[in-house]
Amino acid sequence: MSIQQRTVAADDADIRLDRWFRRHFPALTQGALQKMCRTGQVRVDGKRVETNTRLAGGQVVRIPPMPDAPLAKPAAPRVKPDDEAMLRDAILYSDGSVIVLNKPPGLPVQGGPGISRHLDGMLEALRFDAEQKPRLVHRLDRDTSGVLLLARTPSSAAKLAAAFRSRDTHKTYWAVVVGRPHPLEGRINMSLAKLGGTPHGERVVPDEGPESAHAITDYRVIDTALKSAALLEMNPVTGRTHQLRVHAASALGTPILGDGKYGEEEAHIEGLSRQLHLHARAISLPHPEGGTLEVAAPLPPHMAETFKFFGFDVPKTPAAWRKR
Repeated sequence: MSIQQRTVAADDADIRLDRWFRRHFPALTQGALQKMCRTGQVRVDGKRVETNTRLAGGQVVRIPPMPDAPLAKPAAPRVKPDDEAMLRDAILYSDGSVIVLNKPPGLPVQGGPGISRHLDGMLEALRFDAEQKPRLVHRLDRDTSGVLLLARTPSSAAKLAAAFRSRDTHKTYWAVVVGRPHPLEGRINMSLAKLGGTPHGERVVPDEGPESAHAITDYRVIDTALKSAALLEMNPVTGRTHQLRVHAASALGTPILGDGKYGEEEAHIEGLSRQLHLHARAISLPHPEGGTLEVAAPLPPHMAETFKFFGFDVPKTPAAWRKR
């Protein structure tokens, strides 16, 4: 094999060099690539680089002799027709760069111990005319419903990830909580840490120790049902695991309705659904191709029934859009 010179395509822009090689030369190991970079065999625009160097469209990568055809990958498993129909019905917005879903409650985003059916394993159904299946940009808890972004190209995935890292993304969640928070609006600044080995499995708890993660949530009460329940608009400034659930239960003393993990029996109201009442209502962020992407998701059936039961009056404009 001879030395190659490859130009970085626009869809490969802003990804790391090692990920670019993994995509185009999957047989190459990380250790082998590190050696090639260290010895100057791999260069970008004639300059020495490290494996974590981010590429730009139009740059030229020098590739030393290696197999220039990727290894054959096993065929992707066929998505069940019912799951494919469910996903396509859940599409809120789609273009050449982004797909936005209204994730149903109860569907895990990724696999894990004992989880064989999950969103990540179904994404082949949303490939449409693209060369690759879409990829996850962020996560939602299994029992949380609402707005979930998918990137259709490597370039859009990198740009969306950068928007999340820089906090240019504004997210609005709706939560029905048991009780009435005081004060009616404010900012929760409570660090969190993961705790394993509990009867509930992995659990997130308030913690100010060295292993804790800074967590901030802005919130306001939209409506109340006397003192029994309230509808909150929650805007996470940080994105920690179970952040909104722990902040509602521990900082405000009002667990999210249906959240037995963090509110136990106090999180349930007789006659209402025991499903988690937490919904990713809307998102506002820079679109990978320019401008602003704003998408809002309708409520899942169990939350719509609860809203009707309490007669909640909800705002037409999500907070994420008002913050522009």
